[in-house]
Amino acid sequence: MIQTDELTKRVIPCLDIKDGRVVKGVNFVNLVDAGDPVSCAIAYEENQADEVCFLDITASSDKRDILLNLVEEVANKLFIPFTVGGGIRTLDDVRSVLNRGADKVSINTAAFQRPGLLTEASEIYGSQCIVCAIDSKFNHERKRFEVYLHGGRTETGRETLDWGKEAYECGAGEILLTSMDRDGTKDGFDINMLKLLSQNLSIPIIASGGAGNPEHMSEAILRGGADAVLAASIFHFGVYTIAETKQAMREMGIKVRL
Repeated sequence: MIQTDELTKRVIPCLDIKDGRVVKGVNFVNLVDAGDPVSCAIAYEENQADEVCFLDITASSDKRDILLNLVEEVANKLFIPFTVGGGIRTLDDVRSVLNRGADKVSINTAAFQRPGLLTEASEIYGSQCIVCAIDSKFNHERKRFEVYLHGGRTETGRETLDWGKEAYECGAGEILLTSMDRDGTKDGFDINMLKLLSQNLSIPIIASGGAGNPEHMSEAILRGGADAVLAASIFHFGVYTIAETKQAMREMGIKVRL
């Protein structure tokens, strides 16, 4: 039976951008080229994507600004919601990205370093525009999930749920939660990590890291409590289309937009 008491669940392809190209790796390393951002975005919209997420994955670590011209070029071609992240450090950066056509801004490192940025941005533009991205990895010694910054390069030692709660209190309207352990592996999402945040926060959680097939997507929603699923590898390299994925999810009783 199709769900009728909950909001439609979203399927979001992610465009990880490096040097103006879409790339994809495993566990945040060993990146390979996956195409032109504009062409990829258009193709995904035509294939029933609910949103597109654009992440400039080296902007923070390279200490440079996000590629605004590329943001504008993609935004001009899309009619579905478009989220942009990477290298966003200030309120001016948020303004610039939204002015170039993005519908939402994803903030990771800068939000952790100065949580007030989430508050300022949400008060001006509304929390629905502000996504807090969290890259998380399981610490086996301390037996807990912890936050990493700068595209997974910087360990913080802070517990993921603790930071997620603060981000929510500061005004984030969504959490983009990426499992560094599962990223690019196609082994499935980290259900335990998803449940940890989805059961303790009242804002939408976007599951990221580990999608290998439509069953993984469904599991993230039905077992992990995710409100949306984000994937890259399986879409970029043609393993599954978004339309195929959504049909399979629908058959498992998940309400999706067709």
